[in-house]
Amino acid sequence: MSTTQSERLRELLEPLVASQGLDLEEIEVDSVGRKRVLRVVVDSDTGADLDRIADVSRALSAKLDEDDAMGEGEYTLEVGTPGAERLLSEHRHYVRATGRLVKFQLAEGGELVARILKVDDEGVDTEVPGVKGRKPTARRLAFGEIVRARVQVEFSRKDKKEEEA
Repeated sequence: MSTTQSERLRELLEPLVASQGLDLEEIEVDSVGRKRVLRVVVDSDTGADLDRIADVSRALSAKLDEDDAMGEGEYTLEVGTPGAERLLSEHRHYVRATGRLVKFQLAEGGELVARILKVDDEGVDTEVPGVKGRKPTARRLAFGEIVRARVQVEFSRKDKKEEEA
């Protein structure tokens, strides 16, 4: 059996989250004074809308009420999704970010901002945007070359349907 509270919570909650068709991405317990907050981050390949978040939140709350994994005392349960600028750390994160612009920190040093086109078991195929009127270029990154990757927010990206029209 796991020794830390986070590991125990993960063992308790992960099967329940999976039964709702979601992946348990993160568990965090914060204490500020006497107040405690349990943050649970969930996601899926198709995303998680508000109804799914509400359903999983109710299920987690009921499970936590019947188990004493949070110990004595009050706490607040917050269930949400990873957010727009999520850090990519698992293979499934890269797959879900296909089509998105990502900032990569590279093992060789430096950074690369590119759009993920395709993901396989060894790495990602990307498109590096052209600068000053130049055409975009393709670049293959093996997972071993990537130190860190974070999705970038795009405010003015044209939708594919708009581009095809």
